Amino acid sequence: MTTDNKSNSEQLPAELIPQQAFDWYDEYAHGDINRRTFLSRLASLSIVGLSMGAVSGALIPNYAQAEQVSFNDPSIKASYEEFESPKGHGKGNGYLVAPREMEKNAATVLVVHENRGLNPYIKDVARRLAKAGFIAFAPDALFPLGGYPGNDDDGRKMQRSLERDKIEQDFMAAASWLKSHKAGTGKLGVVGFCFGGYISNLLAATMPNDIDAAVPYYGTPAKAELQSAVKGPLLIHFAEQDKRVNASWASYKAVLDSNEADYDAHIYAGAQHGFHNDSTSRYSPKDAELSWQRSIAFFNKHLA
Repeated sequence: MTTDNKSNSEQLPAELIPQQAFDWYDEYAHGDINRRTFLSRLASLSIVGLSMGAVSGALIPNYAQAEQVSFNDPSIKASYEEFESPKGHGKGNGYLVAPREMEKNAATVLVVHENRGLNPYIKDVARRLAKAGFIAFAPDALFPLGGYPGNDDDGRKMQRSLERDKIEQDFMAAASWLKSHKAGTGKLGVVGFCFGGYISNLLAATMPNDIDAAVPYYGTPAKAELQSAVKGPLLIHFAEQDKRVNASWASYKAVLDSNEADYDAHIYAGAQHGFHNDSTSRYSPKDAELSWQRSIAFFNKHLA
């Protein structure tokens, strides 16, 4: 694992926000505390020159800031597609984005959202991949409940209400559907963030012969009994300040080494969990860009 440059933010500078506030937001975002508790804890902090509202507003996603590639970009085309998921919820649905002009088939990449459904940031990630020449597909785990509701609080509640095993089966079914897409080459990558990072690790463990390249961003590994099947290639991104996820790395690394798996891992110095998500002050532009360049190069290498 290598250590990279310090993170920074173009929104409310991360250095003005106490680490405790980032940690509390992580608890809130993962359902360990509710919104009221999160806000009451922020109110207990003494932050010179900043109001509680400014800090909470900086931490809670503002998806208006998350569009790097317009949905109207003329170089790509997008649609919503259904797939069969007999071991999951029966059917799944997702956002499919491809280059508009394709002289030949393209490699495919599955994009896996966080723990709140298919939000605008994840859709934008899919569009970025299409701009890079891939066919990207971002399923919505909340499809059985009507899809992402338009806000993260309700999205988290909806995702928690679904059976975890069925959600996992839906993403496995999506991976199989995408790998056999008529416009694809048969090469399949996966990239995921937080919960999606876990799903990326899970697919690398449960579908090692189908996943040609996996890129988990700050995600925990699959269950211990599944890890021995992981052979890679994997490109793993960690945030230095992400104690919850990083606590699982030493044991997972030992398994990957024992497997003689093909993997590379990077920890981004000073970065917070969620540093790639450009809708909050956890976003680190420099680290997000560096990790993304590495991810695209990784996919180009292994999906060619």
